[in-house]
Amino acid sequence: MTEQPGSLRFVDAAQIRKILTFPVLIDAIEAAHRRRKIDVQDDAMGNETAFYFARNAVDHGRFMASKLITSFPANLDTGVLPAVQAVCVLFDGTNGRPLAVMDGTEITYWRTAADSALGARLLAPPSPETLLVVGAGEMSRWLVRAHRTVRPSLRRVLIWNRTRQRAMAVAAELARDGIAVEVTEDLDAATRVADIITTCTRSHVPLVKGDNLKPGVHLDLVGGYVEKTREADDAAAQRARVFVDRRESAFAGVGDILQPIASGAIAASDVLGDLYDLVGGTVAGRRSPDDVTFFKNAGGGHFDLIAAEAIFRQL
Repeated sequence: MTEQPGSLRFVDAAQIRKILTFPVLIDAIEAAHRRRKIDVQDDAMGNETAFYFARNAVDHGRFMASKLITSFPANLDTGVLPAVQAVCVLFDGTNGRPLAVMDGTEITYWRTAADSALGARLLAPPSPETLLVVGAGEMSRWLVRAHRTVRPSLRRVLIWNRTRQRAMAVAAELARDGIAVEVTEDLDAATRVADIITTCTRSHVPLVKGDNLKPGVHLDLVGGYVEKTREADDAAAQRARVFVDRRESAFAGVGDILQPIASGAIAASDVLGDLYDLVGGTVAGRRSPDDVTFFKNAGGGHFDLIAAEAIFRQL
């Protein structure tokens, strides 16, 4: 923190892309989960069609941050604006000085994908070859890149989306990066061959069926963010060792955790741990090559703070 008092940084998406990398951010998130737990608080207004919320986080004695977010899913119909847009403000946690205002939309992409990648680093099989991406929104591109960062053995990417045209567009973009990508229309068949499955949809009905999961697969659920949304069925939760990124976030209203508990498919105690437990070594992750692992990426303001700090330090 060498800036003079009053020198507030404005950091746009282009700057973030220039200075941030997934290895840097994933390592920063892992390191943060070895320190004292970051306090978080969310405030929200609106509904699924027009949603406004603020995510606040305090890393005591270090940094404070708030991200102000809008969610307008109908934006995807025009292709002009992303569904989720945001700004993030970072403060010095020792004296309260505002340090930077950052493009929160860009931070959302980076930190969401890095959250899932850390889950995969800790839980996925060591040498997976096939990654299945369920959903072809903006996050799909980022999730592919992040998962391949922690598991470079991933040589084949399958993409499924309700609208094939959108999946084709994502596949073409990834192919330009030299990634071997295939668009699939048979989700069940793709599920049966995948070593890692990452989902990024707003579905209200389960898309991934537990009966189709092969032994050893890692399931990364990203898209469902309210109690009504869900991406994997009860059988998937029953078959798996279930983990979340942060217990408080997952139990606050995430359908992929709350719905199988409500149905009796699993108990709350079957959620074995979160990233603090896994990084700290207080709970075992994958115990055998045939374990099915289930990771719910529920997010939280602490990930925005960690990403903002990582960006600030790279500046």
